Amino acid sequence: MKNHPIIEFVALAAIWGSSFLFMRLGAAEFGVVATAGARVGIAAALLLPILWFSGHWNGLRINAARILYIGLLNSAVPFVLFSYAVMNITTGLSSILNATAPLFGALFAWLWLKDRMTAPRVAGLVIGFAGVALLAYDKASFKPGGAGWAVLACLLATLCYGYAASFTKRHLTGVHPLAIASGSQLGATLGLAIPTIWWWPDKNPGWTPWMSLLILGVLCSGVAYILYFRLIGQLGPARAITVTFLVPVFAVLYGTTMLGETLTPWMLGCGAVVVLGTALSSGVLRLPGRRAITAPAAPKP
Repeated sequence: MKNHPIIEFVALAAIWGSSFLFMRLGAAEFGVVATAGARVGIAAALLLPILWFSGHWNGLRINAARILYIGLLNSAVPFVLFSYAVMNITTGLSSILNATAPLFGALFAWLWLKDRMTAPRVAGLVIGFAGVALLAYDKASFKPGGAGWAVLACLLATLCYGYAASFTKRHLTGVHPLAIASGSQLGATLGLAIPTIWWWPDKNPGWTPWMSLLILGVLCSGVAYILYFRLIGQLGPARAITVTFLVPVFAVLYGTTMLGETLTPWMLGCGAVVVLGTALSSGVLRLPGRRAITAPAAPKP
């Protein structure tokens, strides 16, 4: 890596790590849905003019339906789910669970796109999901006061990320990344517009929640998307995706220093297991062995 990609890589991890903190601060007064809706609306307002002047608007126009659909799966639904989760579990735990997104991505790519899976990658899936089970087993209570629903929300969000990645690869290959990023935020904004208006708080929140939403939209979504796609161009997708592993480091740092959250050795150990499994399943970490496993045939309609 050259110096400036490394700086951008760390900056992106720091930005995405902070999103859990700002979701907590925003949702505390705006509510879960309004926080997610305002975030994508601000991001769309930032990215769409950039797309227009970049000369890649046709990429969005021609593929509008699919890109808007991706916005629902990759932004609208996950942002609502994570905004709910951070109100019920620590931001550190939420960020560790967020690191499972490449696990679901590898699983969908195997089952849907027929990607060939080596034995280490299959082992990575098993290890990664085992780490999640260990991390969540003592929190998976769905009784009042339990954190089970919040943990499930995180996993459903990362499931959406995994499906969206495979959908993008299958249907939007060759479309300029800025068109996908901008259009997806527009799709998420349209999808959350009515729920956001419906659940908009009656009382005007203070400046801290407003600043949190502004940072979420401009920095954690708009600027972060631009950095991420720059890194894909500079480092390739396999290296760029490893930013997922660094995000929890910053999220835990922000949570412990600014919110007074507790980081336990159990969370650290299980988080390491999740990251190891994710690295193996996504092919970022390679072990000796060439045997590949072909995905099962799709069922006949």
